[in-house]
Amino acid sequence: MSGVAGLLAAIADVGRDPRRGGVTRPVFSPAERTLREWFTAEAAARGLSVEPDGNGGLWAWWDLPPRAGRTTAQARRGALVTGSHLDSVPGGGRFDGPLGVASALAAVSDLQAREAAGQLTRNRALAILVPAEEEGSRFGVACLGSRLMTGDLDPARALALTDADGTTFAEALHAAGLDPARAGRDPAALDSIGDFVELHVEQGRNLAPLAEDAAPGPAVAVGSSILGHGRWRLSLHGQGNHAGTTLMEDRADPMVAAAQVVLAVRKAAGQVPDARATVGRLEPVPGGTNVIASRVDLWLDVRHPEDHVTAELVQRIHGQAQKTAAFEGCTASLTEESSTGTVQFDPVLAGMLTESLRRTVPDAPLLATGAGHDAGVLARHKPAGMLFVRNPTGISHAPEEHVEDDDADTGAAALADALADLL
Repeated sequence: MSGVAGLLAAIADVGRDPRRGGVTRPVFSPAERTLREWFTAEAAARGLSVEPDGNGGLWAWWDLPPRAGRTTAQARRGALVTGSHLDSVPGGGRFDGPLGVASALAAVSDLQAREAAGQLTRNRALAILVPAEEEGSRFGVACLGSRLMTGDLDPARALALTDADGTTFAEALHAAGLDPARAGRDPAALDSIGDFVELHVEQGRNLAPLAEDAAPGPAVAVGSSILGHGRWRLSLHGQGNHAGTTLMEDRADPMVAAAQVVLAVRKAAGQVPDARATVGRLEPVPGGTNVIASRVDLWLDVRHPEDHVTAELVQRIHGQAQKTAAFEGCTASLTEESSTGTVQFDPVLAGMLTESLRRTVPDAPLLATGAGHDAGVLARHKPAGMLFVRNPTGISHAPEEHVEDDDADTGAAALADALADLL
């Protein structure tokens, strides 16, 4: 086994989750640290210089040859950057994130061979970037590292974020050997990015066959936009009490209100064309079997192409939650954890990617996605684009997520061609 499939096979069992299925690789966990070590070793094997940034990200540099009078920082300014993340959602698939990292490594090998054969002349440096906490599965804010780097997230707020065990992001950085004082906007890192191209597994059915007897779509697509989306914590407050001694009519049970809110979220989103709203996580406090909860926290994910519609839908859900909670003798409060408007990728860069793909995927389409990515955060500051590789199951954030070996190699070849043109 070679190429992208071989790289991914080496880490297939890292973070395997026997309870949920799939893999669980939260940022700075033992599993994710193992992946960081794997990436560092693979990058070093290609002669790349690996450096951490202050926000938990890793940069692997393929620098230009030294030149008198030019510093490393000067040579890296306006570099071509590719890469993706290594962390996962709980019980996630093996390709979400690592496919882009493995493809970047494979593409660099391809480009180095071209340069050695005299088929490539580089005019700028190239780097593979692995940002931290893209999924937000540990500290609750998606694309945490890239938001910090660009200045889109206040470092004081980020450092105070806690995981389920009460560990702060600052403490997690320190435990990983990083200085929390360096977290925040990173002008040098931003200056080093001339263009950013992220390859990612396609997370829907746009490239997958829509029926068993239908032909699959192209193996690779070019990203056009990312749906506006955000995460909100909806807290329902009631009265904790004893499950055996409290009469039904004497209860102020936030779990009952929460059950109704989950159904109301689905109904509200169904009434708005192109909207998506999901409650994927629910936590009762204190969480005892024989205890009426005192509070229930719901995490709400809402997405829509038009940002004002997303905001209106969230407020509608909040209003319904307040009414439902009041009927049960409870109260409801809403806290925004992260929000990103709809992102349109740089049209010039998208056009260049499409042109490059004609060599390997002549029918590559433009594809809008409903999933968030670091490229979407960076696109607000730098020219950014994406390539999506076919997922025959059409399923993501679950163990059934899949990419065929041939498609993975096609994606890496397409990425290499695009990077060669951009270099």
